[in-house]
Amino acid sequence: MHHLVLVFFGGGFGSLCRWGLGLLLQPWQHKFPWATLAANGLACLVLGALLGLQFGGDLSTERRLLLATGFCGGFSTFSTFTAETFLAFQSGAYMQAALNIFGNLTLCFICLILGFKWTV
Repeated sequence: MHHLVLVFFGGGFGSLCRWGLGLLLQPWQHKFPWATLAANGLACLVLGALLGLQFGGDLSTERRLLLATGFCGGFSTFSTFTAETFLAFQSGAYMQAALNIFGNLTLCFICLILGFKWTV
């Protein structure tokens, strides 16, 4: 039960942070889904750092559940990324859709590596 509560609170806080980031970046959302890209990149940076701590034996199960499973799971937005890409394709904005795919995958991979290297 304790683990369930950690994931619940981490996910809730991550979702609130994602919503806040969306509000913060709302003025720039009309041309590209910047908030989703930023959320996914930041979540991967945090997740990479947590992976580094876990590999070093410095991450407890409780912290992993709260931060990696909960917070990063609530903060990152794969479903939103997929929906935004689909809508771009549907509207004929093929370059925006391709840029969204490439940008998310590239940024998230780089951020994960940076986060990992930061803690290892």
